[in-house]
Amino acid sequence: MRVSKSTATAAHIHRQLPPKEWSQQKRHHTQKIGGVVDPYLERRSNQKKDPVMDFLFEYYAFRPSKLRSWSPGFGTLLVDGATHNWRFEEMCSEDNHCFLDLAQFPRERISSLRWILEVLQNSANKRPSFGCFGMHEWAMVYKADRIRHQHIPLRMDKDKLAEFVESRPLVCTHFDAFRFFTDEAKPKNKFALNREKFSQMEQPGCLHTNMDLYKWAFKMFPWISSNTIRQAFELAVETRIVDMKASPYDLRKRGLEPIKIETEKGRLAYVEQQRSIFERSQPIRRQLIKEYRQLLNALGDESPPT
Repeated sequence: MRVSKSTATAAHIHRQLPPKEWSQQKRHHTQKIGGVVDPYLERRSNQKKDPVMDFLFEYYAFRPSKLRSWSPGFGTLLVDGATHNWRFEEMCSEDNHCFLDLAQFPRERISSLRWILEVLQNSANKRPSFGCFGMHEWAMVYKADRIRHQHIPLRMDKDKLAEFVESRPLVCTHFDAFRFFTDEAKPKNKFALNREKFSQMEQPGCLHTNMDLYKWAFKMFPWISSNTIRQAFELAVETRIVDMKASPYDLRKRGLEPIKIETEKGRLAYVEQQRSIFERSQPIRRQLIKEYRQLLNALGDESPPT
């Protein structure tokens, strides 16, 4: 933590937290995250696979120690915060108070900030679509010689699985799911997806789009508040559970009863879960957009003219 030499970087403070309040928020965050992360770390130390949590920490690659760390986010003054040993250098102290110092934001990341905000705003402005029925996980194993989760059995043999995939339309809109489709499955998708079309194709009914709220939140740690990151993480955990339940993998021994999208009843159950996740994602997406805009606007004020 640095000691500020001027008050210039404090110009964008929009709220103050007294010691009791920020200490309580920090403690609450640590306890909530620990309740999920600690059991996962214990399983990992015993070399036990976990298709839900492994995905969240390996694919998204945000370390548990970082997730456990608490940040108030940009624009918050922590009264008497200098008494605490903060573990990130972006925190600045002045007159015994702390705030994130805008001068520490790496200017080369501003373009990423703008791009992520565009992704969030595009998806927020679109109507949700609920017609995919989780077929993306099936397309990832369609006629595959080698499946991603080899330690987990499939719910049906490969021939029946292929027959089912061929009987259903593939309408995936999320490139980062589509890119894991098998070569045989990709031409069957309604949309030809690529990285350049990513932000245009995102829509808020998609499970993976809503899981990615966690990614967009932690990408700008510690500038995005840990409260927002935690809410996005909790949503990502629940979303990944639904994702795996609707997949072709048999996870009953792990306590996950399948959502059998190969049946009409299962598809209706999937849409119900999908709608619930969409509703829960809305306030998180709005909060992320708000925090991104505040940060980007402040950086615009501080940036030299081009």
